[in-house]
This record gives sequence, C-alpha cells and structure tokens, in this order.
Amino acid sequence: MVSKHSSEGQLERRDWIAGLEKGLGLLEAFDEANPRMNATQAAQRCGLTRTAARRYLLTLAHLGYVSTDGKLFWLTPRVLRLGQSFLESARLPRIVQPYLQRVTAGTLEVAYLSVLDGDDIVYIARNGPVRAMSTGYVLGGRVPAQVTAAGLLLLAERNAAERELWLAERELKTFTTHTITDRESLRTTLLHIRSQGWAVSEQQLELNYRGVAVPLRDRNGDAVAALSVTMPMGHEAAQDAVARVLPVLRETAQAMRNLI
Repeated sequence: MVSKHSSEGQLERRDWIAGLEKGLGLLEAFDEANPRMNATQAAQRCGLTRTAARRYLLTLAHLGYVSTDGKLFWLTPRVLRLGQSFLESARLPRIVQPYLQRVTAGTLEVAYLSVLDGDDIVYIARNGPVRAMSTGYVLGGRVPAQVTAAGLLLLAERNAAERELWLAERELKTFTTHTITDRESLRTTLLHIRSQGWAVSEQQLELNYRGVAVPLRDRNGDAVAALSVTMPMGHEAAQDAVARVLPVLRETAQAMRNLI
C-alpha cells in the first residue's frame, strides 16, 4: 500500500481515492520483465483480485493507456503523456537549461539534472550530444540509483536512518563487474560521498563510462536534485576527470541555488 501523504503530512482517509492508487499501481506494474500480462499476473503483482485487476485494466484500455488482445494487456505510448506533462509543467526542468548549457560548454560533456524517485534516479533535464550508450541516459529515463554518480550522491544526502533502511531493504543488482553489491562497501562509499560533497561512479552501470555529480541545493541547503556529467573514460584518469569537471559543476550548482 502506498503511504497516504499530503503536503502537510497524513492525508485524511475521506480524501483518499483508493481506485486511483490501484489504477496507477497497475500502470507501474509493467516493466522490462513484465511487458505483457494477463489479469491474473497483474493482480498478483499489485495485490488485487483477478476480477478487480481486469476491471481496472479494461478501464485503462478504454482510456487508451493500455492495449489488449482480449487476454494479455500492455502499455501504449499514451502513458508517456504523464511524464511529458511533468517535463512541460514542472518549474525545475525549465529553469535549469541555461545552466546545463554552461556545464556542457565548460566540460565538453553531456550534462544532466536528475532527481531520486524510490530506487531510481530520473533524468528531468539534459544538455549535450547524444552518445551511443547501450544504457541510455535519456530525458525521462530511469536508472537504478546505486550505480550512478547522481544516484549515489542523492542516497548519501539522506539522513543516517533513511540510508540504513534503504540498504537493508534493497536488492543490490549487478550490472557490470564493477558494480558495488556488497552492502558494507556501499555503506562506506555513501559515507565518503556525504563527507566530500560530490560523487564519482565508474563502470558500475556500463563499461568504459564515468559519471561525476554534485548536489543541487535549495535555499535551505537541502539537496533537491543532482547535477552531473557522464563521459567515456578513454585514457583519462579519474582524478584528472574530476579535476576538470568538478569545479564547473560546483560553480554552476552554486549559481542555481537562489533559483530553487
């Protein structure tokens, strides 16, 4: 069950629309491992009865968010409207573009702004050329937080209790031979990142790629997003890459602080 939060804390039960929660939960149940599901499979993933899941899926099909052949259901491109609405209406992605251009100009690398959403980071703004990466850092894309510089940084910015809860509950998946999957090693890495105030991640998601990230803080000093660059590693040592891009990232993040 999703926690019932409002802008001021707990949402009153009389204001809670359970059907909306369940419908959105069904949309989120589709993923790479479950691109097509029947009502029974969807029900199992969402904790619903088969009858209820089927009714929700048929309603979503009527609205155009899923398609069906009468047995299986799958998402349609209409679902992308939800994410596009955020990118077009949210203030942060719109105001950061000139600053991302500054990062790209100063580093000659692709610049990103990302936020933490559950176990993933979501890229909400980018600037720079498209690179041929097998795991795309695309606008609106989701990537596991544990394997990116931006994700590690935002995890490190959580308080100690939140970090420990995250480490205790999450399955640490392997993406490359460089992925940190040992909880104690990841705990040490997060503490180090929190102490130094920036993060670097090398080859954890994709071989031969490196990321460097700094926090984007609001006027209260809270990290609301991560400003980062990704780059092919080539023959540049990690310390040289950090020395080249970190000052630009920090200067840009500081310039943006009064805008957040």
